[in-house]
Amino acid sequence: MDSQVIVALALSLVGGLSTSLGALLVILSGAPSLKMLGLLQGFAAGLMLSISFFDLAHNAINSIGFLKGNLWFFAGIIFFAVVVTFIPEPQIAPASEGKRKKENGDEGEKDMMKKHRRQVFYSGIVTAIGISLHNLPEGMAVFLGSLKGLRVGLNLAFAIALHNIPEGVAVALPVYFATQSKWEAFKLATLSGFAEPLGVVVVAYLFPSSLNPEILEGLLGAVGGVMAFLTLHEMLPLAFDYAGQKQAVKAVFFGMAFMSASLYFLQISLPEDMSL
Repeated sequence: MDSQVIVALALSLVGGLSTSLGALLVILSGAPSLKMLGLLQGFAAGLMLSISFFDLAHNAINSIGFLKGNLWFFAGIIFFAVVVTFIPEPQIAPASEGKRKKENGDEGEKDMMKKHRRQVFYSGIVTAIGISLHNLPEGMAVFLGSLKGLRVGLNLAFAIALHNIPEGVAVALPVYFATQSKWEAFKLATLSGFAEPLGVVVVAYLFPSSLNPEILEGLLGAVGGVMAFLTLHEMLPLAFDYAGQKQAVKAVFFGMAFMSASLYFLQISLPEDMSL
């Protein structure tokens, strides 16, 4: 069992560290303009919504039933809504206030940009939390796949690695824009990927034989609710503010289509009796 855990940890690291590759794509291309940031935030919101509705909530409803799945999903929404009320959230200044400040000269413009960066950084933090929660069951799946054989584990790790690149982009992009620090963006995206080997440790050592599948599916459904809430509450408003409603909505649907294709690729890589 110990050797299987080591193999699973190595494979999950390959998959998890692909978030670092997504971060590299961001920091090598440079910090985007506000409009480009809005489009990319819309794209990232589409990724998160697709994971939430088409993966986590969908699997919970199929596994434990429509009523229980929805109860867990909305429990996650309520939980995170309560948490957000205790987190100090920077507010963007209204457009009219921004115009007045711009008329006052460079000082007002710099102050406005600082508020933009604070809000975007907050968005990056909650995105990293959501991606980390989503990566936990992927690590569990890599461990279970490795138990079936090295070929299954390798195929699954490779599929997850491709799947995690846009997630690394979603985490690193707002952090890089807000801090102008390549290291901070890379570090946070990489840390979100480390949730995958953590998933291996959890399923291998904490719940070796007593992991209740119904509770697990319910918790993952709740994670879907958390991700849906933070996407609609944090990421979409930024996308609308910076890119405009029409362009942001297009970016959201493009992100959803991209992640749906990625989830499909993951699904066909799994054995028939396994699912993420």
